Amino acid sequence: MIRLKTLTLLGSTGSIGRQTLDVVRCAGEQLKIYALVADRSIQLMEQQARQFHPEVVVMMDEMAARELRGRLKDLPIKVDQGMAGIINAVTAPLVDTVVTALSGRIGLVPTLAAIKAGKNIALANKETLVAGGDLVMSTAKKMKCPILPVDSEHSAIFQCLEENPDTVEKIILTASGGPFFGWAKEQLATVTLEKALQHPNWDMGAKITIDSATMMNKGLEVIEAHYLFNMEYDQIEVLIHPQSVVHSMVEYRDGSVLAQLGRPDMRLPIQYALSYPTRWKNSFERLDFRGKTLTFHEPDLLAFPALGMAYQVGRRGGTLPAVMNAANEIAVMAFLQKKVTYLGIQDIVEKVCAEHDVLDNMDLESILDADNWARRRAAELIAK
Repeated sequence: MIRLKTLTLLGSTGSIGRQTLDVVRCAGEQLKIYALVADRSIQLMEQQARQFHPEVVVMMDEMAARELRGRLKDLPIKVDQGMAGIINAVTAPLVDTVVTALSGRIGLVPTLAAIKAGKNIALANKETLVAGGDLVMSTAKKMKCPILPVDSEHSAIFQCLEENPDTVEKIILTASGGPFFGWAKEQLATVTLEKALQHPNWDMGAKITIDSATMMNKGLEVIEAHYLFNMEYDQIEVLIHPQSVVHSMVEYRDGSVLAQLGRPDMRLPIQYALSYPTRWKNSFERLDFRGKTLTFHEPDLLAFPALGMAYQVGRRGGTLPAVMNAANEIAVMAFLQKKVTYLGIQDIVEKVCAEHDVLDNMDLESILDADNWARRRAAELIAK
C-alpha cells in the first residue's frame, strides 16, 4: 500500500519550488501539498493554488497576501502572511515533510521550527546550514529528524555513502565551472550581468546563477557538506566537471570511488529526497551516454577566490560563515541591480568578513545578529 506524504513547500514559485511541483504532479497519489509558501509572486501562486488545492498558502509580503485573498476567495484555501504564517505552515500536524526551497538565510528559522516539530526536512536551502549548521544539526540529532539533501551534489553523495562512514577517505563535489570556466582573472573584469546569468547547464534562479558564476555556490556547498556528512574540510574536494553528468563522488579508503550520474535535472534529487528510502518511477528524460565525453579539472582559486575563502571561513566556524553568506547575499543583489561589478562581489564579502568579530558557541539570536550586522555593513560598503 502506498503511503501518502503531505508536504509544506517553502519557495513554491522559485526554480526549485516549481520543479518540486513537477515531481508532485508526476507522483500522483504518493504526494499531497498541504501548504505553499512564497514571497510576492501573486499570479504564479494563484495558478499553483488552483492546480494543487493546498489547505494553506502563505505570502511573506503583506500586500501580496491581501491581494491573493481576493483572488482565491472562491476556494476554501486559507491565505496567511509573514514569518508567523510560515511557522504555522511547517509545524502543522498534517505535514510529514517540509521542502525548504527558499533562497537565502530566510530559510533558517522555519527549518529549525520544522525540525523541532519533528518534520522530515528535504533541504534545498544550503544557506540554512552555512549560517546555522551546528545549531541545525544538533537540533535534528536531538529530535531524531532526518535531513535529506536536495542539492544535486549532496544528493549524489548521500546516495553513494555506505553505512559505515569510517571507510570514507574523501568526498568529491563536482562543479560545472559556470559560464566563465577557463577565464583568467583579468578577463573577469569585463563580466556583465547578462553574461553572468547565462549558465551553460542549469536553469536556476538569478541569485544561485550568480553564485555559480563566482563559485561562491560551490563554497557554500563545501560548508553544507561538512555539516550534512560530518566530514572534515580536508576530506572535501572540489573538481570542475563542465558536463554536469557526474553529480558528485565518494572515495573510500580502499581506493574505490562511487559516483552518482544523471542529467542536469533537479527533479531527480528532489524526487529522491521525497521518495527515500525507495525510488519511484518517473517519466523524466534519461541520461544517454552515447557520444558523451566526461572531463574533470582543478578549480582556479586565483580567478575564483570565493571557493578558497569558503574553505577558510568554514574552518574558522562560529558566526563567520553566517557573515560570509549574508554579505554575499547583499553583494549579489547589488550586482543584479548593477550597483557593483562582478569582481566587486568578492571584494565586499572579503571586507565584511575581515571586519567581523567572530563569536563561538552560538544560539539562534547570535547567528541572526551576526547576519543582520553583515547585511548592514555590506550595504554601507556598496553605498560608498
